[in-house]
Amino acid sequence: MDLTVFSRTYPESRDKFLAAAQAAGARLRHWPHPLKGPDGGALSCDTAWLGPEGASRVLVILSATHGVEGLAGSGPQIDLLLHPPALPPDTAVLLVHAINPHGFAWLRRVTEENVDLNRNWVDFTQPLPENPGYASLHPHYVPASLDAAAVAAAESAIDAWRGTHGDAAERVARSSGQYTHPDGLFFGGLEATWARRTSEAILAGELAQARTVAIVDMHTGLGPYGYGEPICNHAPGGERVARARRWWGDSVTEPLLGTSSSQAKWGLTEFGYERALAHADIAFVALEFGTYPPPRGADVLRADAWLWNHGDPTGPEAGPIRDALRDHFYPPFADWQEMVLFRSRQIFRQAVQGLGGEA
Repeated sequence: MDLTVFSRTYPESRDKFLAAAQAAGARLRHWPHPLKGPDGGALSCDTAWLGPEGASRVLVILSATHGVEGLAGSGPQIDLLLHPPALPPDTAVLLVHAINPHGFAWLRRVTEENVDLNRNWVDFTQPLPENPGYASLHPHYVPASLDAAAVAAAESAIDAWRGTHGDAAERVARSSGQYTHPDGLFFGGLEATWARRTSEAILAGELAQARTVAIVDMHTGLGPYGYGEPICNHAPGGERVARARRWWGDSVTEPLLGTSSSQAKWGLTEFGYERALAHADIAFVALEFGTYPPPRGADVLRADAWLWNHGDPTGPEAGPIRDALRDHFYPPFADWQEMVLFRSRQIFRQAVQGLGGEA
């Protein structure tokens, strides 16, 4: 396997993606972001279309929904462009590279609004989901200091809350999404972010004609090291889940049934795609590659939140914090990258075959 498809920075990843798309003869479109990266460089979401224009069957592959995770997700996208699949008739591939370019470039999971894009797809004209557990724990998830005493006190308070309410309740409080603390973790926002609006524009511009769509949203951070879990949040027992199982088999997991390393969440990208592609038959999976245990993830997210709320994202303390977060969500090791590439190729191949086999 050619592991040079992976990168260590957003600019390197984007350069490789654009070069591979041009070499493959893909149609490129650019969605410029209004802000700059840490090096002062331009930011953009870029899309590449392979296959016939107007195809009714489309495989969509997303990277960087959670910014920094784009370091892993972009590698398989570039690999696909370097080794384009043989597509069935009336079938195309749409690669959405760096849908959250600000988070990608700054090595954060969140957008420039400190929003978790994968909690942002709610209807903001309706009452927002409530998460009182998060409100109780927010000062401990995001303490004002990272000194040893402050962190120990925060962990003690979280442990005490967990002891009263249970482990499952604490996981729900932490990561299911919250809409009350803009400076907090897993914040779903108070309006649609730039990344969500851009996603909606891409869907409207590229998939209005599509009738059958497979979507693979690349993620990292949950589950066993290196394993790629296809997570499906469609309503259990429905045709979308059945379609996902036809295409990707029994490795598909369902948080709503408790079979996944993930859990039920609000505002997922999947729900936005269901609404935007109501005219099509779809199946959406988040392809989640495991890295390290959750306590390590909690540590790097706490440090990142402190940096952007109380520190200086351009100061000397920023480098070690960003490096630790990057290495948690993108382990810098060949064995992990090989597992990501192998599983991604398998999932993409299954999707193309599934699309081709639909009546």
